[in-house]
Amino acid sequence: MPHARDLIENWRMEYNQERGSNFRSSEKFYRTTINLDIFLILFNIYTVHFLYNMVKKLNCIQVQEKLKNSGLAIFTPREFAGVFDISPQTGSIFISRNLKSGLFLKLRNNYYMLKDSNPSLYSIANKLYQPSYISLESALSHYNIIPEVVYAITSVTTKPTREFKTPKSVFSYQRIKKSVFTGYSPVIIEGNVVLLAEPEKALADYLYFVDLKKTSLNDRLNLRGIHKGKLSDFLRTFKRKSLLKMMTEIYAQQRKPREIY
Repeated sequence: MPHARDLIENWRMEYNQERGSNFRSSEKFYRTTINLDIFLILFNIYTVHFLYNMVKKLNCIQVQEKLKNSGLAIFTPREFAGVFDISPQTGSIFISRNLKSGLFLKLRNNYYMLKDSNPSLYSIANKLYQPSYISLESALSHYNIIPEVVYAITSVTTKPTREFKTPKSVFSYQRIKKSVFTGYSPVIIEGNVVLLAEPEKALADYLYFVDLKKTSLNDRLNLRGIHKGKLSDFLRTFKRKSLLKMMTEIYAQQRKPREIY
């Protein structure tokens, strides 16, 4: 009965229009209006009671098992409702109650996970802000192109630049054009399917933001596993001549003997 109130209001407006202004001032109109208002109050009481009973029927242990079996590690209230064949409103109420009980963990608005589940941080990053794929420092660290362990999980997206601080980690997203949103593929990491940039594309994305002066160039890049021709092709998609010049300078620097202190 999700649309009953709207149907009643529409019927009342149509009925009033058909009877004309004289009916509006009649005693019969007021009696009808009062009866409809009483019905709406009773309907609201019934709706609250119905939702309460539906929420009670969701057993926490069964919810955990079903979510894990469905592979839905991170979910929205609508996705949660779809798994359990309930209304989104009932799903939202259940999630809200069980945030307090400790069953769920809130990652950001409308995104939740089971508190005792352990999806990979990369898979969380893919889900929190879409479309996106893991790139930049996180991907470079993953491929050992940079030696540092990265604090935030970094991704690129075609949507506005955003950062989300969650109980699990900090997730950072940098915006790139749709024309260069490529060079990534699904891979299995910690048992989860993750969209991850290829090594050359991760480096190309990184150098793009270095060129924009939004980050500084790491002076300890390990390019031994990088295919130079493939890197050059990815850099050309950004249509910035300065990127090719930067690549040439980086490779020239790599050929120089390193000073030992």
